[in-house]
Amino acid sequence: MPIHALTEYRYRGARALVLLHDQALRELLPVWRRAKAADLSLPETTDPDYASMETLLHHVLRSARGYLTWLCEKLGLPDPGIDPAPDPPRVAYEAGRWVEHLLDRWRLPLVGIEEGRFNETFVTRWGVDMSCESMLEHAVLHPIRHRFQLEELREEAP
Repeated sequence: MPIHALTEYRYRGARALVLLHDQALRELLPVWRRAKAADLSLPETTDPDYASMETLLHHVLRSARGYLTWLCEKLGLPDPGIDPAPDPPRVAYEAGRWVEHLLDRWRLPLVGIEEGRFNETFVTRWGVDMSCESMLEHAVLHPIRHRFQLEELREEAP
């Protein structure tokens, strides 16, 4: 999305994070596809999100949906109407279309929220106190962290 988009935001910090989230998810998909095509092996772990490349992508997409639904819930906004992320068996085929749907839904809910509301702190779904701004920052960094991980694993692969 162009950097000059979404100009109607009351709080430009939220606007910047929504745009960065858009960019981060768009940059993750081709990296994931290349890693999948290279038959990249993920590290062994008991974390079910690392059971396969498909479960990893599902995890990132499901989380992106969850961050915005949490923000809307805590800020008293309507549900943003994001469809559930594609299940792991379908995620490779449906991710591109679904990400467009997700990012379209991410663009508007936070438009009218003033800066001070983003400082409000709530308990996350994983039990940590977090401000709304911190949740937005987390939403941006989550796909970046996984993209970095996949790029690093590809570099280390034989």
